Amino acid sequence: MAEFGLLNWAIVIAYLCITVAIGLFASRSVASASDFQLGSRNLPWWALGVSVVATYVSALSFLGAPAWAYGSGMAALAIHMNYPLVVFVVVTVLLPFFFNSGAPSIYEYLEHRFGVRTRSVLALIFMFSQVITSASIVVAASVVTTFVTGIDVHTSILIITALVLGYTMVGGLEAVIWTDVLQATILFAGAGVILWNLLHGPTPLDEALHQLRAAGKLQALNTALDFTIAPTVWAGVGAMTLYHITVYGANQMMVQRALAAKNIGDAKKSYLTMGYAGFVIYFLFFLIGALLYVHFKGVPFKQPNEIILIYAQSLQIPGLMGLLAAAILSATMSALSASFNSLATTSVADFYQRFYNRNGSDGQYLWASRGFTLMWGVISIPISYAFVGSGGSILERLTEVGSFFVGAQLATFGLGAYSKHTTEDGLLIGIAASFVTLAIVVYGCPPLGLAPVNVAWPWYVVIGGSANIAVTLLASQMLHGSKSDWHEYTVPGQRLRFIREGLPQMQDGWHLVPGRIDRPVWGLLVWFGLIVAFLAYFQTLG
Repeated sequence: MAEFGLLNWAIVIAYLCITVAIGLFASRSVASASDFQLGSRNLPWWALGVSVVATYVSALSFLGAPAWAYGSGMAALAIHMNYPLVVFVVVTVLLPFFFNSGAPSIYEYLEHRFGVRTRSVLALIFMFSQVITSASIVVAASVVTTFVTGIDVHTSILIITALVLGYTMVGGLEAVIWTDVLQATILFAGAGVILWNLLHGPTPLDEALHQLRAAGKLQALNTALDFTIAPTVWAGVGAMTLYHITVYGANQMMVQRALAAKNIGDAKKSYLTMGYAGFVIYFLFFLIGALLYVHFKGVPFKQPNEIILIYAQSLQIPGLMGLLAAAILSATMSALSASFNSLATTSVADFYQRFYNRNGSDGQYLWASRGFTLMWGVISIPISYAFVGSGGSILERLTEVGSFFVGAQLATFGLGAYSKHTTEDGLLIGIAASFVTLAIVVYGCPPLGLAPVNVAWPWYVVIGGSANIAVTLLASQMLHGSKSDWHEYTVPGQRLRFIREGLPQMQDGWHLVPGRIDRPVWGLLVWFGLIVAFLAYFQTLG
């Protein structure tokens, strides 16, 4: 405790106390499973928007993005330049589907569109991938707590998980949202202090940019058509756009925030927050990593995720390590609480309520939600232990692991929205084919004499998704033939339904019908163009 300092401990403890207080305050309005899963549905859109940002921009980004840029330079930013395109698609196509359903789980849509088997399979895929994400998030925070306090990494994992479980089980989604707002504020304050000191350090910005350009670290737009390299423009605009559409549009953890909005306009505005702010945030994180490369003269680190902490410690600013520890803890707890809440929601809505207790009381579903929250927290702990000691950027590693699942997920929702002839039997065959194809491409198949293909991980979503679509369409035609009418839960089918039933197509100036583009959403395309122009200019500096 002496080494960390009384002031630093005071900052961390004060933050933890405020977080617990928010959870207890939010618990007063949790009287049913719906309250636990979607809150009061009266939260302001800006709070939901901050929550969307904070959930994805977690400790993985705070530690991993600078570590990634330290090694790969600003080229890695290409992976994160696509947020305007991603949000454009999500708020136009997918979000209206889920919001209009009124269900807490996005996988209920799949049952309406295809059947209960598809709903269950995709929910299981989400839960499997999400618990891995939860584990990696905790490990990112344990890097910090071990570094600044000396607490054993395994003990740190237990403490952080227990704290998050406590306020998430009590306060539900509303506690998650409001703690996200606090946690985002602390996270960006910590990053701001680091960036300010780097910009006002011994190396002027123009000289730092000159050194980065000489080292080949300033090129943000790598236009090489090389599928073995992860951070290229083609991977960022093509493959990673599809990846992030899945993360934001076909992921219970993210969509659940929009489902908690009081109307469709607030749901869309919450997502527009990320569409406009996402690139700026990641640019600043990657810029920190690039400037740290200059500061440390490119010296390699055994644990790259500690680079930003080592720099902060060297500044010897009173309270800074406490602020950073609170920032990392806040980012971790933000993402982790959202993850546990969404896992519990999916467990209850898609399995417990659907198969085991269809006519239960609100009280039963509420206690089941809290029980599943605890269960997923416990399950995540041994997985977290397995992540301890992994090398490289933890942000890059997590994104690479997640890319195995997104192809099948995105193709399923895409076929649901825009395919007339897809059937459930054909789709399930396609999902299996997606994973088999990807496994053969990545790992090879010795019995068949097939060697692994050298392809960068961003393209896994394209490979898996393409296999899913091709096999699904073929299998559906062979098993059931063509369909004469659009299904009610496709985009064309929804449009026909709104016309046929005379339903209002807009609410407070925002489209309720999937596939209709709202005026503010068009601005995302303009913003994407400005991002490309800025990066083209940025890499000429120095």
